[in-house]
This record gives sequence, C-alpha cells and structure tokens, in this order.
Amino acid sequence: MHHILIIEYDNVIRDSLRRLLERNNYKVSEARSVDDATSHFDLDALDIIICNLRLPGKPGTHLIRMTPTPVLVMTKYASQRSVIDSLKVCAVDYLSLPLDHTQILGSIERVLSENLKEKKRACLNLRESEKPVAGMTGKCPAMAEMFRRIRKIAQTNSPVLIRGESGTGKELVARALHEGSTRKDGNLISVNCAAIAQNLIESELFGHEKDAFPGATSTRTGLVEMANNGTLFLDEIGELPLDAQARLVRVLEEQEIRKVGSVQPLMVDIRLIAANQGDLNQLVNEGRFREDLFYRINVMPLQIPPLRERGVDIIELADQKLRLCCERLGVRQKILSADAIQVITTYAWPGNVRELENAIERAVIMTEGDEIPMEMLGLDVELVKIDSMTPEPGPQSGAENEHSSASSGIDDIAPENLSLKDYFQHFVLEHQDNLNETELAKKLGISRKCLWERRQRFNIPRKKKG
Repeated sequence: MHHILIIEYDNVIRDSLRRLLERNNYKVSEARSVDDATSHFDLDALDIIICNLRLPGKPGTHLIRMTPTPVLVMTKYASQRSVIDSLKVCAVDYLSLPLDHTQILGSIERVLSENLKEKKRACLNLRESEKPVAGMTGKCPAMAEMFRRIRKIAQTNSPVLIRGESGTGKELVARALHEGSTRKDGNLISVNCAAIAQNLIESELFGHEKDAFPGATSTRTGLVEMANNGTLFLDEIGELPLDAQARLVRVLEEQEIRKVGSVQPLMVDIRLIAANQGDLNQLVNEGRFREDLFYRINVMPLQIPPLRERGVDIIELADQKLRLCCERLGVRQKILSADAIQVITTYAWPGNVRELENAIERAVIMTEGDEIPMEMLGLDVELVKIDSMTPEPGPQSGAENEHSSASSGIDDIAPENLSLKDYFQHFVLEHQDNLNETELAKKLGISRKCLWERRQRFNIPRKKKG
C-alpha cells in the first residue's frame, strides 16, 4: 500500500483529502507544517508528499529541497509565478484549490506509474561510479556523469583537459583526478599560468641554473621537476607564451626537461592536467596556442557544468557552504530564509560556485539573527515573495492586466487545475514561434539544458525553421 503524507494547515481540506485517499486504498499520514512533518516522519520513506504552497512557518517549496520523495504542490493562489517557482525546485505537479477529485487521483497515479519511487531510490543509492568525489557535491545527471568520468580517467596516465567557466571548480577536479590515481602519493603541483609574469614562466616551470640570466644567483628547481612522479596541473594554460608551450611539448613527448641555462636533460615522470576557461580552438586558429600542444593535452576532455545548469544541486551546495562558513568564522549556525532560497534558485550565478561562496560569506557576516534574509545575499534578482501573493480576484481591468503581463513577462493562461506538464507544454507551444530557446528558458526561469530535457521528457519537439 502506497504511503502518502498530507501537509495542510486547513483542517477541512486536510480531512477531505485524507478521506478521498483512504477510499482509494492509500495509507495516509497528516501534518500541519513543514516542521511538523520533518519532526514526525521519515520523508525519504514516503511514496508521495502532498503539501500546500503556503504553510505556517516554512513554505511548501522549502520541503521540496529536503527529500527526493515526489512532491505535489497545492495552493489557492493560482499565480503563474508559483508554477514557475515550483517547477524550478522540482515539484512533480501543481494543483489548484479547491481540488478536483479526478485531478488529484490522476496526478497521484501518474507519479506512481512513472516509477518516481524507483528514481528516488536510484538517487539515494547512486552507483558507486556516480557518487560525488572527495571535495565535490552534486547529484544532477551532468555531475553524476562527470564523477563517473573522473573515476575512470583517474586510473590512467593520459593528459586531461578540463573546460569550465570561472568558479566552477577546475582545481577540485584536478585534485580528484590526482587522488584517484596511482600517483596519489606523489606531489600535485598546481600552477596558475595567468598569475606568473611571462618573462619568468620558463624559469618557474623548468627551473634555471646559477647565472643563467641576470639575477639568477642560485640554481632553482622548476615546478615541473617538483611534480616528478606526481601530477602537474596547469590552470589557464592558454596564457602560456609560445616558447614555454614548445618546451612543454617536449616534456610530453620525451618526458625530459632542460633548465634555463643548462644543456643537460633531466628525465621526469609527470601526469599533465590542463584547464582553460576560454576556447583553446580559437586560440589555435589565432596562432596564440600551438596546435601540436593542443592535441597532446586534449586526450581526455572533461567539461564542468556551470552552476545555473545544476538544478537543485545549488540548494545542497548553499547549505554546505553555509555550514562550513559558520564553522570557519566561529559563529552560531544560521539557516536560509524561504525568500533567500528562492533568490538562490532564481539567480543565474555568472561567477558559479565561487560567487555562491562569496554571497554566503557576506550574508553570514552581515546577518545578526539565525535566519538569513534574501537582502543579505546582495544578489540582484526580482522576486515575488510567496507570503505576498494574493488570490486572483477574477476579471481585472485592462490597465491592471497590462501591468500584470508587463511585470511577469508571461501571458495569463487560466492556471486553474493546471499541472506543471500542461503549463510547460502550453507556454512553449504558444511562444516558440516568437522566442528562441534562450529566451524561452529565461521566461520559464530555467536553463537551456533543462528546457531541452523537459522537451524530451514531455515529447515537445522544437519547431523547424523555414
């Protein structure tokens, strides 16, 4: 018998829903708030949770991030912004009150028939190859695939090229590759090529002999030699001057180096991991990066997804960074308010994880109480607060409708009894003739990748041009 938890503060609605479900052979438990539910029930052991969007204390959206159990969100407030917020935090359906019995039973049957319980179990019991590597967090498909590749690639000695935006954690990936390899007992030498003056790069990387150039008062061991029997990580490798690139090609081909000012080769055994934020192919075409070096380092490519494409991973990351920041600063543990959570899931995060860390640290320092308000994050995001939403009063004047459409950017589509699938399908089909994929994703508040995945899931093909 499937076990369903109802979280609803209104006794009449809760009792009516319980009787309906019990008549249809479901085991039903009840709670009045999110705190009530978490203190009395193991959320992960349930089959489905049905909760009101507006509850005493924490809103229903707060619950969604706490468990992989499928959540059906219901509310009297038929706001399209509510649909989008629920969609972005992965509610599996959206139900308007008063509930239609056929609708609620159909939604429950659909969730169970899609075998979301199995998906939940798979999420809780990830295959060993997809579990997060040391120092990294993430459960979204893109991160699970990256963890799988890291574990497989780490066992080789092949060069690796890591691609990713600034702040995505390229050095963490390099460290994970080193720690998972047979070279883990050797040194991991990390070098930011953009942080070394170009006239000193060759000396820093390959070392120099005494009196090799003015100011060389003693022999110096280079960073490549220090990485012997270990791993050398070159971040922003595209910043290397061409002369240093030529020397690096020889290291990869012959496993030997020559210090500046020396004629004697020195044998080294290193594994090279390179990273670059920009497009190395473009640098090759512009003659600023050697083609032979590009092909030697691009043996095992790894792409790190940006934070905005990692779905609910961002909430787990925010909680982790918040906990670590409070411990490091020696302050009492704080929590994120409901509005702060909405801001975090709405913001595009151009600076990725590094920007998230900075926002969390700023908020911890500036917040005096135990709960962090959204203002303390310092993020420029327009947000409709859940607690400020009002019921739709019915037909509005033309001026009011015009203002509503201008503020939301989305046409009104009578969301009564509207599921997330129906809303998504209706919006995409109605607007794809006038908006490109990037604009569609922005209007829905999701990434292009998430838009593509939902097209595949709901079988909504892109309209062919011409």
